[in-house]
Amino acid sequence: MNILYIGNNSSHSTSYHRAMALKRLGHRVDLIDPETLLRSSLMHKLHFRTGYKLLQHQVANFLKQQINAVNPDLIWVNGGELLGKKSLHVLKTLRAPIVLYNNDDPTGTRDGRRFDSLRKALPYYDLCIVRLEKDEGELLHYGARQVLRVYMSYDEEAHKPFDRPSEIPVQFTSDVAFIGTWMRHEKRDEFLLKLIRAGIPVSIWGARWPKSPHWNALKAHYRGAALSGRDYVAAIQGAKICIGMLSQGNRDLHTRRSVETTYTGGLLCAKRTTIHLDMYTENQEAVFWDDADECIDVCKRLLADNEQRENIRKAGYNKVRALKVGNEDICTAILKQLNF
Repeated sequence: MNILYIGNNSSHSTSYHRAMALKRLGHRVDLIDPETLLRSSLMHKLHFRTGYKLLQHQVANFLKQQINAVNPDLIWVNGGELLGKKSLHVLKTLRAPIVLYNNDDPTGTRDGRRFDSLRKALPYYDLCIVRLEKDEGELLHYGARQVLRVYMSYDEEAHKPFDRPSEIPVQFTSDVAFIGTWMRHEKRDEFLLKLIRAGIPVSIWGARWPKSPHWNALKAHYRGAALSGRDYVAAIQGAKICIGMLSQGNRDLHTRRSVETTYTGGLLCAKRTTIHLDMYTENQEAVFWDDADECIDVCKRLLADNEQRENIRKAGYNKVRALKVGNEDICTAILKQLNF
């Protein structure tokens, strides 16, 4: 099948991983990236805050130029925040079903006007794919025709664990790791600081942490900027425990880290939610907490018990594969929903 794939073409992006999964499934994938129109971080911030409204004419023209020589059986839009009604009208001329895959919270309020253009374009998609915790009624309210809710996914190739722990570079080994971005209103810094003050040996990787008001207390535990590729895999697999945090503003009940951690061979230690409890048997395949105090108790217990920690890690590794939430699995389910 010929698939016209519209999404981020960066080799470390989740969008690119998903496109490669479709290729591995045997499909021809023509990948075009409208984000190339955002030539600077300042331009990106401007359009993010205005819902990409000022960019709509450029995006539509960009798509017209890119689709001249393609004849797809399916059009796959990953993310979709740059594409408004004009862009969808352009894609409709190809007379192929159009699917939107969005892992964020396009009907939420955390990101202000970011998804304004996307929401106006929802009626023009044949199928909208959203995270499991999203209420399909919210998308139907904006005119979505059909909604499919799925788990977040790992990538079978990009997140493949190292064959032997000895292959993991020593700079990516740790006792308790948190890999993620500092966010102004999420209080991740306060949470980790409480763990540190309780004696938990926390290592932090991620973007924007020097912006935290608690940076002076955290910087001794900071191991570096955002990770990608094999470094990302190494930091998860090289940790005894991996802390998984959610975004309240994004209404998360699970994230990509919920499945990437266990697939990579790490032990998931995350906030207790209905979806996490549906995915994993608590204290057998993953461990959960309601607050920092409980997380501290869980970490102390597991760091002191190598056998239990290893049993949980192995069980989580097996369970996430049984869940069939890899990119290839999810892509197959989506194509089946579209009768391909």
